This record gives sequence, C-alpha cells and structure tokens, in this order.
Amino acid sequence: MCWWKRPVVWLGIIGILLGGGYILSRPCLFVKAGGSRVAVVQAAPGTEFSIRFIHSVQKTPVEENLAVDADGHSFVLHSTKYQSFGVGLPFLEGEGDFRQEGDYYIMDNMERHFPSLTLRTGVGTKLTLFLGGQEYRIYESYPPGTPVEIYVNSLGKGLLS
Repeated sequence: MCWWKRPVVWLGIIGILLGGGYILSRPCLFVKAGGSRVAVVQAAPGTEFSIRFIHSVQKTPVEENLAVDADGHSFVLHSTKYQSFGVGLPFLEGEGDFRQEGDYYIMDNMERHFPSLTLRTGVGTKLTLFLGGQEYRIYESYPPGTPVEIYVNSLGKGLLS
C-alpha cells in the first residue's frame, strides 16, 4: 500500500494542519520599531507590560503600567508613576487614584483604553519596554523619531504585517 493511502498518514497531516492553525491563531502582543519586529509574546487578557521613559519636558522618569484589555485585542493603562508635575502627566482627581510614595507620584486605577499604541523614540528619553520578563531598551537600537508600534494580533497575521 502506498504511503498516501494509509489513514495514519492522513490523520498525522490533519493533526499537523490543525495544530499549526491553532498556533497561528493565538493572540500575541507585537512590538515593532522602525518597521522591524522587536518582540512577540503570547497575549491574553491581563498580560502586563510597562513603558519607561524620561519625560521630554520635565526630564524626570515616568513609568506607565498597562495590560492587554479584557477583550484580548486592545490595551488598558492602569497606572502611571512619575517624579514631577508637568505637561502630559496626570494629576486630576477624575483621572484615577492619586498618591505619593517617597519621591514619586502615582496615579492608580486610571483605566484608559487604547486599541493600539504608537510611541516615538526621542533625544534623551530612553524609551524602554518591560514585557514578558524582558527589558527592551528601544532607545539603544533605534534613532530619535523612530515610530514604535505596540499591538495585539493573531500570531499568523502579526508575522505577516
């Protein structure tokens, strides 16, 4: 009997195709900078990551803590931690729960939703991502002005984009 006429061969092929389809359909968080893929991690609602940078006006550190939203396709900003008040930094009562810890101001429970994020590297901003237990110092590999895209997509579609 020829190999292609054996049921076990076809069951194996079907299994490989189903498994590959399952893997390629899994949601992942993608980070691209300047059109290059920087990171891909499996994503699920609640997958957390942080963005750290030096504020371009205040010249002080800022940390934003986000997660994949409950819909599994977008992001939610939970909190921001910073050292000085200024343009673009949250401080209003309606923006979340404000508190001070030592030299830092923290705005918790912000719950701002974003379908995707586009950042840019800047002079002296030291844009860094903490994702999947890894640190990505974007500013060390990409020149100022480089767009950095963060989004969730299926592995298959994300690898093709």
